[in-house]
Amino acid sequence: MASSTPKKTAGSNQAAEGAAFNFLPPSAGPRLITSKGCAIHTIVAPGSQRFQHKEHVVSVLLIPAPGMRVASASDRAFAFNAPAGMLIVHPADVECDVTWSQTMEHAAVAIRPDSLVELALQEFGTDSVELRILPYGTIDPKALGFAELLKAELTQQETPNELYVESLITLFGLHILRSYSAVRNPPAEAKGKLSLQKARLLREFLHENFPRRVSVAELGLVCGLPPGQFLRSFRQTFGQAPHQYILELRLGFATKLLSEGNLRIVDVAHLSGFSSQSHLTAMMKRRRNITPAELRRKGLKKKHNEIIQLQRDIRFPQYFDTISVS
Repeated sequence: MASSTPKKTAGSNQAAEGAAFNFLPPSAGPRLITSKGCAIHTIVAPGSQRFQHKEHVVSVLLIPAPGMRVASASDRAFAFNAPAGMLIVHPADVECDVTWSQTMEHAAVAIRPDSLVELALQEFGTDSVELRILPYGTIDPKALGFAELLKAELTQQETPNELYVESLITLFGLHILRSYSAVRNPPAEAKGKLSLQKARLLREFLHENFPRRVSVAELGLVCGLPPGQFLRSFRQTFGQAPHQYILELRLGFATKLLSEGNLRIVDVAHLSGFSSQSHLTAMMKRRRNITPAELRRKGLKKKHNEIIQLQRDIRFPQYFDTISVS
């Protein structure tokens, strides 16, 4: 089986910032980095790899892989014949050694810990959860379905849709939380709103940094709070999740640029923090029920009407030569 070659991917997302799959060469297969994590489809020749990711990695085998050996968290290596549809969950910061004797094809996602924390809060009302390492050979039909959808999107001829891939990463995260996690007893924490000072500092920070990607961990540092407590306090203070607050800031800034300036829509998207013009269009249509092009046309029409009204309001005095007769 020949190695898969990458199709078109979002150029800006090729930066490997925080990505879990850097050890795999580009020839291994197409990948896409989103705000929620990274997704990849690979076909790799026999080999071995030791890794310890900062992200939670969820992998699904798409073809059988006889003669696989895996050892996690310094455990004794376990040899087995891996079936198609086998789900492997590697929690963040857990060292793992994998050896495979035949060509292996899989689809995988790397989920940022802060993204999983946010999903856990929405699902369980607590961030005190831990992922379980599954018995080797565990087949998960639902995860296999997600993996097939991911493969189809990443290997198509057209550029993968970032929002669609991000949604699949979220579905993986929810499925793993619901099926393969355990809720820990959360520590006693203050569950009130942010103080006025912390809320002001956070608001100023977000208004200055909304165009770039900002993690929950980074926002928590601004307030001096751990991610879980920060998310609860943020929701109680602002009435929405941080990513929703940031999205509204981006949409507000884009609306201002589209209404008042002459920048190209693609440039407005970039300056406002959206990954592409299509991302801006999708979000604005969903949240504001209007597209950037329609908003631009409304702004131009308003300007035109203002100019016409201004011309009507101006009165030019007429000067006549007068002759005084004494």
